[in-house]
Amino acid sequence: MTSQLLASELANLIQESKRKHNDLRQAAEKSLDELKSIRPSAEAQIADELSQRPNFVNPFIIACGTKNVKFTGIAIVCLQRLIISRALPRSRLSQVLEALQQATSAGLDVQLKILQALPSLLSNYAADVKGELLVTALNVCFILQSSKNAIVNNTSAATLQQLVVTIFDKVVTEDRSGGDAAIVGEVPLQDGTKPLKAAAMDAWRVFNDICLLTEGQRPEYLRFSGLPQTFGLELIESVLTNHAAIFPTHPEQADILRTRVMPFIISALKGKPNFATSVRLVRILYTLLRHHLTILPDESGDALEILTHLLDMDTALWKRALCMEVFRGVFADHALLRRIFGLYDAKNGEKKILRSLTATFVRVSTEKPVVIGLGHQSTIPVANPYAGIGASTDQAMLEASGVTGIISGSVSSDGHNTGISTQWSTMRVPCIDQLDKTDPPSIPESYIYSLTLACITSLSEGLAKFILPLTVPNDGRRKRSAKSEIGRDSPAPQADDLIEKGPPERTSSFKRNPVPVNPLTLESHPLHSEIKICAAFIDECWPAILATCSTFLFAALDSEYYHGLVRAFQKFTHVAGLLQLTTPRDAFLTTLGKAAVPPNVLTACLNAGATRQPATPSEASNSIFSNARGLLSVDSLVSPTVEKTRQLSMDISAATLNTRNMLCLRALLNLGIALGPTLSSSWNIVLETLQQADFVLFTSGKAAGRTPLAAKGPDQRAEQEASVLLTNFSTEIRAVETAASRLFESTVDFPNPAFVEVVGAVCGLLEKRAEPSSQPGSRPQSPSGGGQLKTPTLPHKRVLSVSSTALSGPNQEDQFALAKLGDLASINIERLLVYEPDVSGWTPLISEIIVALSSTLNTAPVRARAAETLVRILLEAASAVAAQPEEPRGEIQKRLLEGFRDSLLPLQTPNREVSVSSHAVDIDIHKIILEGLKSLLENCGESLVCGWEMTFEIIDTIFVDKAFNGENQDSPSQKSGLLTRSVKLIRPSFASLQLICSDFLPSLPNACFLNLVDTLYKFCTQDDELNVALTTVTFFWAISDFLSGKSKSMSITEDMIQGSGDDSLMKLAAEPSHKGSGAALWMLLLLRLTSVATDQRLELRNSAIQTLMRIMSAYGDSLGPEAWSICMKSVIFRLLSSVERELRALTGSSSKDKAQDEWKETAIVVIQGVSSLFASYLSVLAAHRSFTEIWKDLLGHFRILLDLSVLDINAAVYSAVRDILHRCAEQDRPQVGKESLDLAWDLWSQRIPVPKDGKDDKSSDNQKCLLVWVEALLELYGLIQKDFSVERVRRMLTLLRDAMQHATPGAYASDIEYVTPLQGKILEVFRMVRTDLHGVPSAMITQVAEFVSLAFASEDAAKAAAEKRTYVAMSKESMSILQALVIKNSSERDIYETEAFATALSALAKPIVLKYQFKIVTKSNQPWKEATKTALAVLEATLPPIRTMDLPRNVVQNMWQIIISIANSIISADLDSASADTKILEDQTFDISSFKKLRELIVPALGAEVILDKTRKAYAEGLFRTSITHAPAPAEAAVIYGESNATGLASLYKQRNGRTIDPPPAKRSLMSEVCLDELFSLVEVYDEHSATATAPSIAIEPPTPRAPPAGGLSLPSSESSSNGDGAAKGERTHELHIRLARTAAPYLILRCALSIRAYVADQPLRGRMPQPLSQRKELTRILRCLVELKSEPDAIPDTPNVDSETRKHLLRLYPLLVSAIQVAGTAGDDNVLKLIREALDVVGGELGV
Repeated sequence: MTSQLLASELANLIQESKRKHNDLRQAAEKSLDELKSIRPSAEAQIADELSQRPNFVNPFIIACGTKNVKFTGIAIVCLQRLIISRALPRSRLSQVLEALQQATSAGLDVQLKILQALPSLLSNYAADVKGELLVTALNVCFILQSSKNAIVNNTSAATLQQLVVTIFDKVVTEDRSGGDAAIVGEVPLQDGTKPLKAAAMDAWRVFNDICLLTEGQRPEYLRFSGLPQTFGLELIESVLTNHAAIFPTHPEQADILRTRVMPFIISALKGKPNFATSVRLVRILYTLLRHHLTILPDESGDALEILTHLLDMDTALWKRALCMEVFRGVFADHALLRRIFGLYDAKNGEKKILRSLTATFVRVSTEKPVVIGLGHQSTIPVANPYAGIGASTDQAMLEASGVTGIISGSVSSDGHNTGISTQWSTMRVPCIDQLDKTDPPSIPESYIYSLTLACITSLSEGLAKFILPLTVPNDGRRKRSAKSEIGRDSPAPQADDLIEKGPPERTSSFKRNPVPVNPLTLESHPLHSEIKICAAFIDECWPAILATCSTFLFAALDSEYYHGLVRAFQKFTHVAGLLQLTTPRDAFLTTLGKAAVPPNVLTACLNAGATRQPATPSEASNSIFSNARGLLSVDSLVSPTVEKTRQLSMDISAATLNTRNMLCLRALLNLGIALGPTLSSSWNIVLETLQQADFVLFTSGKAAGRTPLAAKGPDQRAEQEASVLLTNFSTEIRAVETAASRLFESTVDFPNPAFVEVVGAVCGLLEKRAEPSSQPGSRPQSPSGGGQLKTPTLPHKRVLSVSSTALSGPNQEDQFALAKLGDLASINIERLLVYEPDVSGWTPLISEIIVALSSTLNTAPVRARAAETLVRILLEAASAVAAQPEEPRGEIQKRLLEGFRDSLLPLQTPNREVSVSSHAVDIDIHKIILEGLKSLLENCGESLVCGWEMTFEIIDTIFVDKAFNGENQDSPSQKSGLLTRSVKLIRPSFASLQLICSDFLPSLPNACFLNLVDTLYKFCTQDDELNVALTTVTFFWAISDFLSGKSKSMSITEDMIQGSGDDSLMKLAAEPSHKGSGAALWMLLLLRLTSVATDQRLELRNSAIQTLMRIMSAYGDSLGPEAWSICMKSVIFRLLSSVERELRALTGSSSKDKAQDEWKETAIVVIQGVSSLFASYLSVLAAHRSFTEIWKDLLGHFRILLDLSVLDINAAVYSAVRDILHRCAEQDRPQVGKESLDLAWDLWSQRIPVPKDGKDDKSSDNQKCLLVWVEALLELYGLIQKDFSVERVRRMLTLLRDAMQHATPGAYASDIEYVTPLQGKILEVFRMVRTDLHGVPSAMITQVAEFVSLAFASEDAAKAAAEKRTYVAMSKESMSILQALVIKNSSERDIYETEAFATALSALAKPIVLKYQFKIVTKSNQPWKEATKTALAVLEATLPPIRTMDLPRNVVQNMWQIIISIANSIISADLDSASADTKILEDQTFDISSFKKLRELIVPALGAEVILDKTRKAYAEGLFRTSITHAPAPAEAAVIYGESNATGLASLYKQRNGRTIDPPPAKRSLMSEVCLDELFSLVEVYDEHSATATAPSIAIEPPTPRAPPAGGLSLPSSESSSNGDGAAKGERTHELHIRLARTAAPYLILRCALSIRAYVADQPLRGRMPQPLSQRKELTRILRCLVELKSEPDAIPDTPNVDSETRKHLLRLYPLLVSAIQVAGTAGDDNVLKLIREALDVVGGELGV
């Protein structure tokens, strides 16, 4: 690229110079030829070749000298390329520089190219460009720097700075090269001369001349003058900044600083330089202070004094800003700050630079309180309401109405920003960096104060970063300390920084002595001198720093500034504490506490709370706070006017803390965490501040205080910030709570002396009141124990150290102290147990708590908190010691239980004088202690090895004798003579007893069991708490169960229970080594329970009875026959007798009350328990010789109870009898003899178990009682059925019938579909009873028949259904039983002679007769259908045997009347009574089938002579009436339902009036056809040979089955005789048939005449219209049957003058047939006409025509 560029430019130069500049052209041509002669190669080789050709640059030098713009431009481009490529011959450098200087007058492009080439020239030819060449190069830049063109001017300035820096770079290079370079000269110094090398000499000359030019003097070497002062200062700063390391190593350069730079800067600052100059002066000064303080000590001191003076004077704001920006940088560099202090303040006689500066900060911070918004507490800055859009804030302000919370006078109408905020108190570009400005910028008025805050913040940061790492005590805790520092450095750390993961470490960390190391003691540390400087600085300057911080703490700061200030405050205090500078540390802690709880807020809370009197001035002056404030010099630094104005601006209504107060409080707590082991007495400051905050929060209800604004005005941003702070209040509260928790958790690492100091400080917060004298033994000195109650993280504490009388309200001060004592003990519980009480802090801690809980002068909440705290401590101790070996554990546990006991001693002092209110508090304290005992047992009962006696002693403290304190008790136990101190104490005390009985019986020593039983009995017999008494009863079972585990058998003998008292048993039970000790203790339990069972409280005695029975049941296996006999006689029967006495006494009373019902319930419980025991251990009881006597006594007790006539008791008695008998039945061999079973039968059969007064209505439900009574019979019958006589059966049936009738309907039961349980059990008895005894079947059948008819005996079935007493389901079930009984005993003559069978048929006939008239409809099969089926089955089984028996005529006649009644009921139905959903056709089919089956059974037997004619007539009449298909005309109805059928037939010959109404056919038309067929069948002739009748065959459509032929209904010839007493014997079947035909014939003729007559009367009215189909079908059927019928000759009387055998029926109908043929002929009815002709032809044949 270089060769091509040069060739191109040379060609251009040749072309341009052809005419006028021949020498230039020739030189260019030569150079071009030289360039072309160089072989093409790498760029570096070409450059090297060109550098060896001196004449190559001639055309470029000539061109620059021509002053021609084109030539010069080409030349400069080529020279620049040669310089950059290092192709410039070194011998021609001087001429090249001259050429460049000549070209400076060219155009802009040329000038810029020159400036671009110079830095490369000095860089590439550094060894050659020196001396005069360097001066020439610099002159070129100076010449161009004076250009009026801004671009050239600025570029040349930058290039000049670059060249100057390059010159000093050469010095650095020269110094690195060592001694190779030669000395070129010497320079004068203040104390002599200094030989220098070439680069150093050039640098000295250039820098010295720059300083001279800046001062306005002539340079010594540079050939230029008139350098702008600002530019000169910039060059000086550039050198100082880029090559600060040269000046300490080059005295000649340091001499320039000392003699030129610093004097010039100091003198300039003393004058009145403009802004641009001042900025550059300050920048140079700041650079010198940072880098060259040690080589310019005096000058730097003077400069710092001047800056401080400028800051303190009322000079221009921009000057003060520049000074503060310098100080901000100084304070940001803590090493520089330490050097300044070490050079000046730390030396005697030297200037106190930093002390003066920090004092100036104080004055600066307070000079304009209005601007910073100084007030009584921190506020939020408010923007200038009059500021325009272009103001420093981005938010438009509205007009403000005024400003509050400030110190000085009124606000001008122009307005201003109030407070320090990042919105208007900062500058985007600091003044010291605004080099491009000639005039000072607009500086916010509060900018100075924001810089002051920055200085304070940087100071604290630097101190913390330097000191904190030096305080780590050892490597083992380095990691944990590093974590802690994060939280300690910042007042607003994250939650992860505040709270260590997991619970506080409870190992023996307090043995590691983790007190932070005081860095001042590290004398061998290499930084020890620096540490001493830091300590000296703090000791010297802390008052001013504190005053400054205090001012800003109560100024208007935004959140960022406020957080930074609090963080700085915390770190400064932290460092002071680590260095153990107690005075500044305490002063800062106190001030931080004041910021956390402002005095005005505290005062407002004190005035509003009215819980304590305000402190007097003398008291306030003696408080810890006043002492801490007295250490400060803040008050002397703040003007009285400011303080007065601050107090006047207090908002007295503010009584809440805001988020910023909580921030300060958190910072204070973090300091306590960090400095804890070193705080010593200063703990009071931290704790009292925490107490103040707690008091304010308690008074205000933790209401969030709104951070006030610094002024009144519509500042939306300020309002938004205040709202954000308000929103974050709850978060800050939680953070403070966490910090407070960590503060006390950190004490676990304290050494014992430091921990004792903390305990003492917390104890010192408790109110000390004069205690009344008490006996020495009434209060324990060092009790111990544990607690379970959780203490709030932010407890209550005393607000001020003031004296007050006893308060009625909650004492927040003592609440706080007690809560913190509990926290301390909980955190340090291992320390308290490992070390001696005096060493570990146990003694003062526990003593204070005991005093607090027992003092009647304390308020109730305080005493309660003290008790809770004591319990918590003792519980913690118990849990901590649980894992230790038994020996030390036992001693500590004993001490803990003694602590519980001793804490109650003051409350039990006999001479304790208490009021009503304090007595109530005593009870509450007592309750808390008892609950603590319960918690101890819950948590550590399994590991408790000592102190059980004291446990029972503590539990029994709730009971007192009447002789002691009887007058003050509210709930005395009248029965036992035992009083309880209060009902409130029963449950807490009982809870511990409950735990012992439930979980810790194995841990009890044997000697303690009697104490346990005694305590249990006390709780059972107390009258104040029934539930406790009930629960106590169950513990007897637990003890019994435990005793059974220790002893497999109970050897109870009669010798053990001699006498009426328990002394022998108690004596035996108290000897654990005795063999019968367990049995004696067990018997004592039973006796105690028996005593409780007589209690007047229902629940208690019932529970005692149940527990008693349960215990005996559980231990039954371990009791022998003798033991059981003793228990039954001594316990069970005695219990029954006592219950009987109570019941008799109550039964005899005139009125029934609740007590009677309760004792009834008790009796039931006893009976149930006795039955269960007797049944379960029957075999054991039966093995003893006295069993019969026991059985007799037991039934005797049962009989007495039954005599009371109490329904529930009766049910319980028979339930017991049932269970016992069931157990007897289960035995493999009989255990109970006949005599005993007879006693049971006598008991059962004495009466039904219903009350004597007969109240069996709805008032009482006797179903259950009767049910168990029947169940008892079932069990008893199974045992005595072999000896069950007929008399017993009859007695049983009578009782069962009465029971069925007296049973009340169940509450939620209906016996329509299903039988009731009682009905089912009664029916089960009937299924079970033996029937092989004579007389039993008839009795059984009679009774079951009665059960069948019960459902149909009620006149109003619907009413019975509504009353749920219908017997429908039972009736249906009874039918099946009845069927089985009759069929099984059908051959027994007795069932017929006793009319049991007739009774059964009558019962079955009732539902069949009713049929649809029975309104109760069942979902299953209807009762009449079941009755029909049963009746058919019974008749089928009984009719054959009946024919073989000689039964009385009346019996047979009565039976057949019932049978015919059943038959007529089957074929008939009252359809008007049928329900809507009745399936008539389906029922018709069923009835047809049933009738045909019945006909087979009764025809022709019905024709027997023994059967009454009226019976056969009833049968025929039933068939006749049912066969009527269509409703008859009114005239015919009298014939049908009249009594004389003959008269009716004669009347039918007369023609009636016709009718046009066509009645519909009957709904059961098929049944009508079947009945009609049956009439024809009965009348037809009987053929003895074929036994086949010639009755017509009638086709019946489905579903009606085909009517069977008459022959099928005839009896076989071998069975031709009918039933009876002999009168029917020998009768042939034909004779039977004749009687039936003779009876049925009139009804058949009448039935046929009705239809023919209706046709004759009605059809003429229809004309040619056909007859209705159903009537036509009926008529044709009758006519055909008449034609085909051959009637029995003897059935119909002969017609006069006519001789006929089998056609007499047609002769009787002849007149009607004649009339009918005329009508049929007229109507044209050919079919009917044909049939009638056939009939008339038959008649004619009979007449011989």
